[in-house]
Amino acid sequence: MGSGRLTVREIARLAGVSVATVSRVSNGTGQVSEETRRRVLRAIEEHGYRPHHLGRALAARRHGAVGLVFPGLSGPYFSELIQGFESEAVKSRTSVHILCTHLRADSDAEVIEMAHRVDGLAVLGGTVSPDTIEELAAMLPVVVLAGDGPAGVPAVRVDNAAAAAALTRHLLADHGLRRLEFVGDPSGSPDVTERWAGFRQAHRELSLPLPRAPIRVGLQQPDGVYAAEQVLRRLIPPQGVVCANDETALGMLVGVSGNGLRVPEDLVVTGFDDITMAALVTPPLTTVRQPVRELAARTARLLLQVAAGDAGRADSGLVFPTELVIRGSCGCPTGTDSTSTTGRRRT
Repeated sequence: MGSGRLTVREIARLAGVSVATVSRVSNGTGQVSEETRRRVLRAIEEHGYRPHHLGRALAARRHGAVGLVFPGLSGPYFSELIQGFESEAVKSRTSVHILCTHLRADSDAEVIEMAHRVDGLAVLGGTVSPDTIEELAAMLPVVVLAGDGPAGVPAVRVDNAAAAAALTRHLLADHGLRRLEFVGDPSGSPDVTERWAGFRQAHRELSLPLPRAPIRVGLQQPDGVYAAEQVLRRLIPPQGVVCANDETALGMLVGVSGNGLRVPEDLVVTGFDDITMAALVTPPLTTVRQPVRELAARTARLLLQVAAGDAGRADSGLVFPTELVIRGSCGCPTGTDSTSTTGRRRT
């Protein structure tokens, strides 16, 4: 009766069950009550759903490849992720297919199509919708990289909120700054959302007024230059800025110096990631160091474990430690490069 174009997610909604339950019924695996099984089969029959039979191919490791899904590949952050992920995949002689969703009209559909050509998928947090993650997880092994996935989907990440809070506390408590602004768009990625939350958390912990809305810009150096113009136009400019990443912070340094001001004397600037250039600019950038390559390598290892049917030994998730790297751009003495670490924990 149906068109045959319904997705597993739509069948789950019609049957009043989860995507995983539809997958178990259509593949004949797992424990499902007889009443639930009949309800799902009725929905499948009435609407002409044709499930993907990818599970059988995965058991035979037919593809010998895994997929890595990013929004785009610009900048050193993505380069580090790719190198870390591929270095681990190479050990098992598994090739890596990369899909960039940026500027694609139907990125979710592209990712689902890619799932037919790989044995598992690693998806950068926030790249595709949670519903699509659930649909993919019903088809093949999926791990979320640098973000949280839906319930039951493994994830590997850092605690962005705690790291941003530690950085902000350093500026508020150790330097006595009171007018700080956050540079980045919390609606643009889960990482920035968490860092904005940590920025606000530090103000609450010190019983300070909550900061005003962030300066919403992207995550590349030109965005930081633009943000500097916005900051310096303020009637009462801030004493410091907490940028969502290092690339934005480096652009901020350029924009501030281009307007004849100095960092940190006139404006404190900090970043996040600790890319190579952070230690090489003048003044060197105070930032948060996250183990980007290790994050990606651990994601690849976890994905390969699950794809090989070894999910019993695989961690459901892991939160990696970060380090607060204190350098000259926050006002600490030039030459300072001290660190403090947030803990590692399993989830």
